[in-house]
Amino acid sequence: MDINQLIASRVLALRTARGLSLAALAERSGVSRSNISLIERGESSATATVLDKLAGALGVTLATLFAAEEEAPSPLRTRAQQPVWTDPASGYTRRQLSPGVRSPLQMVEVEFPPGRRVSYDHPAHSADIHQQVWLLEGTLIVTAGEQQWQLQTGDCVAFREGQHIAYENPGTVPARYLVGLVTLPLSGTLA
Repeated sequence: MDINQLIASRVLALRTARGLSLAALAERSGVSRSNISLIERGESSATATVLDKLAGALGVTLATLFAAEEEAPSPLRTRAQQPVWTDPASGYTRRQLSPGVRSPLQMVEVEFPPGRRVSYDHPAHSADIHQQVWLLEGTLIVTAGEQQWQLQTGDCVAFREGQHIAYENPGTVPARYLVGLVTLPLSGTLA
């Protein structure tokens, strides 16, 4: 399946499952109704920032928008099966590594072009989402809220979502890194 069609089907399925109209999702996310409609029809390649706003409004991680709903989830996702998406604004390429089985852990590989920056304003989620970034090659500046770290090859940083997060490649070569996301229920939401 084409990556834009995968994103389109996921956004539509999640919106429908939550009983949200286009107008309601637009209001929650700050993304225009017409833009959401184009995304849901697979006629627009949304930026990472727009997809992050939609994911937050739908109460899921960004990685969830790249995960196909499979009839028979498999514990294996070969490299050929891993969805790859490129952000049209920053040029970063995102590969969804995690298999289709339900797991609190999601893994993503990112290649980030030199001299580029992307930022997200993570709204409060209905879950507690922890993120770790392990830099495999290059340099990367990661900002989470008031904290900022300049990573070198091999460095790993951990932080929680629900705050402003930005990634910047100040180097002259692409940065390649692995993102691990763990989603836990918020305290007090367990039965």
